Amino acid sequence: MAAGYLVVTNLARPANRLTMPKLFYITTPIYYVNDVPHLGHAYTTLAADTLARWKRLHGDPVYFLTGTDEHGQNVLRAAEAAGVSGQEWVDSIVPRYHEVWDQLDITNDDFIRTTETRHTDRVQEFVQDLMDNGAIYSGTYAGLYCVSCEEFKEESDLVDGRLCAVHEKPVEFVEEENWFFKLSAYADDLLRLYEERPEFVRPEVRLNEVRSFVEGGLKDVSLSRSSFDWGIEVPWDPSHVIYVWIDALLNYITAAGYGADEAKFKELWPADVQFVGKDILRFHAVIWPAMLIAAGVEPPKTVWAHGWLLVGGKKMSKTALTGIHPDDLVSVFGRDALRYYLFREVSFGHDGNISWESMHERYTTDLANELGNLVNRTLNMVGTYCDGIVPEAAEDTSPEGSRLVADRHAAIAGVTEGMEAIDFRRALEDLWMLVRSANRYVAERAPWTLAKEGKDREVARVLYQLVDALRAFAVLGCFVLPDTCRGIWERLGLDGEPQHVGLDGIAPGAMPSGGAVSKGEVLFPRVELDAG
Repeated sequence: MAAGYLVVTNLARPANRLTMPKLFYITTPIYYVNDVPHLGHAYTTLAADTLARWKRLHGDPVYFLTGTDEHGQNVLRAAEAAGVSGQEWVDSIVPRYHEVWDQLDITNDDFIRTTETRHTDRVQEFVQDLMDNGAIYSGTYAGLYCVSCEEFKEESDLVDGRLCAVHEKPVEFVEEENWFFKLSAYADDLLRLYEERPEFVRPEVRLNEVRSFVEGGLKDVSLSRSSFDWGIEVPWDPSHVIYVWIDALLNYITAAGYGADEAKFKELWPADVQFVGKDILRFHAVIWPAMLIAAGVEPPKTVWAHGWLLVGGKKMSKTALTGIHPDDLVSVFGRDALRYYLFREVSFGHDGNISWESMHERYTTDLANELGNLVNRTLNMVGTYCDGIVPEAAEDTSPEGSRLVADRHAAIAGVTEGMEAIDFRRALEDLWMLVRSANRYVAERAPWTLAKEGKDREVARVLYQLVDALRAFAVLGCFVLPDTCRGIWERLGLDGEPQHVGLDGIAPGAMPSGGAVSKGEVLFPRVELDAG
């Protein structure tokens, strides 16, 4: 029967900052290696990376995990089509993930592969524990299966009674001997988990979907497959391999040291945020916590399900010729612009349309015209009016100066609230308050006019406020625009890296005086879209 679980009710930071806090553990799903990574994979991984960067900026120790899901029928068929073994196929594809993550400057602390011994051994131990606890039994599965999803389907899940709603491909009829996990025995535990810890599934609309699904009645799920052999052997029955989803879900604890490194596991688990796409939410919010409960392991704190990136109103798909590789966009706009665009354009947690045209508009308006021009003209004016030297720190008590400072405080508070709520769009809107406030301040104070009037001291006062605001932006914005903020930092003649300063180091007046600034290359060069 279902075992009890621990309930985390206090998510506040430790009161004693002298003690080492638990690592903030962030995960992405591990990605199927039946093909190379696409923009959907990048979206989830960039979300995790952006939160990891924010937490580090905030002074929190972070452990960020991603990886690859290398077993299952889908991968085996891709290998067979290529005329190679399963292991040869995954070994050829995994480096492509590393290449793309390097291209996007993903700062993961670990990368797990489900063919690694550190994973396979622990998976066998975990399912053996489930067997010993009476949570597994043998039986026959006869029904529908989507190989692309690696998921058993009900007719109610299908389109026109035969197509997978996610992949728009026909499902297959499968009948084979399986070992089953008694998922239905844990319905009450799951409903209690959702009730006592509503933050377990975010956003709220997804929690409501999951709760409704469980209340509608759970069926037991296959724990093994017996019609092919590309997978981890069931320890008590080598004629079966562990169902790829059971195998894959366990990566979050095997990478954290479960069963191998007790100290590491205690430091990391439970995971703080597990990012997933909405199409795999049931696995992560129903089967995954039920497995953990059955094994006496605490469920993660939060499973965050984001929506789909849509092209022309449809989910990206290579079949429909709407698939986009990250390099397609990075090569034109740059990786900072891609990260900024995805989280400013789309409300995280909901579906959102993307297009070359909307990215070009966001790039041109926000990044080139607003931020890029602010940096360019500020540094030009420092060069023209102050010989390229940061003026002496001086407070601007004018109404315009006071508003600039107030807007900075409001931006910091807004970005903090948005990021703590994992509301990326809100955070970036408030970050841009700093940019627009500084641009308004330039227009209102008009240092070129002050210079014509011979008010050199006032010119220096205004320009100091502007370079101080740029320094603040370079620190506050480095979680989403790391390359850009590093570039601003270097142009301001500052040592070190902006991400190492921390939020406590961006109070007004923190910009040191007397250093030399440099204009540098244009931060966001003009981009022309091909008319064709």
